[in-house]
Amino acid sequence: MSVVISPGMLRLSEEPVRKILRNIGLTEKEIEVYIFLAKHGALKGAEIAKLTSTDNAEVYRILRSLQNKGLIEATLESPTRFLTIPFDRVLDSFIRGKRNEVALVENAKEDLLSDWERISKTMPALSVEKFVVIEGEDKIHAKILQIVKETKNQLLVVSTVAGLLQADRFGFFNAINEHPLKSKIQIRFAAELSEKNLGIMKTLLTRMPKIGANFNVRSPVLGLRSCPRMLIKDDEEILLFITPTKEPVLTTEENEVGLFTNSKMLVQSFSGVFAGVWENSVEIEKRMLEIETGKPGARTFVINDPKAAQKAYQGAVKSSKEDIVIMTSSEWLIACRNEMQMLKESSREGVRVRIMAPITGENLKTALELSEYFEIGHVPASYLTTTVIDGRHLFQFKNPSLKAETPEAESLFANTYYTSDNEHVERVKTMLDDVWRNAQTPSAALAESVINASEQKTDLITDKRYSEYSKSWNITSLKFGEATEKDIINKIIDAKKNPPRRAFRRHTDVFYGCAATAVVHPPESFNLPRMIIQVGHFDKQSSFGEHDEITISSWLDTGKGCVYVPVAQICDNARILAHRKQLFAGKPIAHNLQLVRKNELQVRLHGNTLFAGWTVPIALFPPPSTLPPCAILFEGYGELKTRVMETKQAGRRQIYESNTFEAFVSFFHPSSKYSGPGMDGLLSRDLIITSSPLESSPQRLSEAR
Repeated sequence: MSVVISPGMLRLSEEPVRKILRNIGLTEKEIEVYIFLAKHGALKGAEIAKLTSTDNAEVYRILRSLQNKGLIEATLESPTRFLTIPFDRVLDSFIRGKRNEVALVENAKEDLLSDWERISKTMPALSVEKFVVIEGEDKIHAKILQIVKETKNQLLVVSTVAGLLQADRFGFFNAINEHPLKSKIQIRFAAELSEKNLGIMKTLLTRMPKIGANFNVRSPVLGLRSCPRMLIKDDEEILLFITPTKEPVLTTEENEVGLFTNSKMLVQSFSGVFAGVWENSVEIEKRMLEIETGKPGARTFVINDPKAAQKAYQGAVKSSKEDIVIMTSSEWLIACRNEMQMLKESSREGVRVRIMAPITGENLKTALELSEYFEIGHVPASYLTTTVIDGRHLFQFKNPSLKAETPEAESLFANTYYTSDNEHVERVKTMLDDVWRNAQTPSAALAESVINASEQKTDLITDKRYSEYSKSWNITSLKFGEATEKDIINKIIDAKKNPPRRAFRRHTDVFYGCAATAVVHPPESFNLPRMIIQVGHFDKQSSFGEHDEITISSWLDTGKGCVYVPVAQICDNARILAHRKQLFAGKPIAHNLQLVRKNELQVRLHGNTLFAGWTVPIALFPPPSTLPPCAILFEGYGELKTRVMETKQAGRRQIYESNTFEAFVSFFHPSSKYSGPGMDGLLSRDLIITSSPLESSPQRLSEAR
């Protein structure tokens, strides 16, 4: 007898079939046998065992189980052969079962609600602030629809156009249209519009609710690069996305990750971020007209010829009298030598020149040299390079892929957008001034030199506090083994298969995971010290099991000078905190070791992006200094570096083996709209920490793993 495979099955790839079979309740081995039979037709048990290299007894146990579940049939011949039930019948049976389950719940709904009402009256009403990690497109969009249905006053959304298109596929706009309070709810969308996604946005506008002034869509003037995608409901809840933006790609993201929290202070912080984006955005219809016509307004045009655009730009710079403000890419500082020379001449004639760009390890030396002529500010990366001259001329350029060694930068001026429209120029100038207030002055030492000052050999390291931080932690660089990226990844993979041997756990602890470090200089209005914030997530294979942690070091006067001193740590693992209370006895951090619940702290890595957030205040030193609930976002960039580093503290020796990126840092603080970069940071995507008594040797540490 030949197996019957329905057309529905042929249309499905193997993985969706496996997913359905898992939902039905099959084990992985049962799934393998079922699919094997579907592919090969009727077979004897012994033939299945031989072809799949499986023990005979195990194969017959699986076959009996599949028979009991009604998924395979046995022939009457001897020896017996087995074949699969047609997959369309399997699906029909599964669907009927689910419908019956739903019907039972619906029939019992009133009784269940009545029972729940009696139960809930005996329970105290608790308002618990929490974090919830949501993974997978289906679960995330189910949460989005729930948020929409529960909205009573206001819904704020920051998304890509592709993200809105995906949300529409899952019924997002339908849910808004069907909301009983839609005429009263204020709904605002911020989505960056471009020539590539213009057609998609036009389609979406026909799908969006028609509820008048309460529904508004805008496009940010300078894009959304420094703002995460998010959805905020009634200033009470936020769903935040940490996966990288993939505009204009429209494929679904199975591994999309969202973080949901109802922390009032964090929601307040990101509401402030949204307000800043909204204030510096234009109505979507106006932006569409600008893209379609190439003439956004009076005295506005696009210069297609790069040489003509460069000439116009240089002419405006030469004619400047008062102020030039520039937001640009990290490469522009190095590549545009001719423009820099002209800006220097303007500066000598009394024109104030401000330049904002991401300051990285590659352009740090150039930035410090330019700071002798101009005011330089460090900001996250932006999609557009923008210049405003004397509040009268606005130039915007697309950021090309410039290389530091490229002698010419004409490609920067391709399709230059120019306007002298007073209203438009003033709006962009106001936005740039706001970004400038939160920009950081570049230091001679980036986070790499803060954490590993002993390894730096450059004359640029002039700030004593960074080397003092390194000394306070006894940080040195090691080279034994000459570890590679692959070596560290393989050690972590091996640990998942073969956890560290228990014989060494009394003496040596091993941690596997990821971590990030940021140097944060909060504005004076925050009433917070300069800080080094270290966040980490460690896997269950680690000596103390899985946990998240955040460690704060503050800039303190020790009586012998100021240094960064570890003053606080929060962690969701009681065992490791008990261990560290013994290690740090007598030190300031020992008084501020705080155990939190897993829904109060979240450290999450996705690709080269790491998010950390906490919903509880962190007591610092000296009291009563406190860091409120905040969030911090690390975005790794540049070349991956493999490092081996050693610290000595509290009578123990720590070896850090890591694959590390430099990272842009955005610090989200609740009491203001500030969301600027703390300073460049480090993101250790793959990390192994081996902690042992000081007498342990590197060889023994290797043996422990």
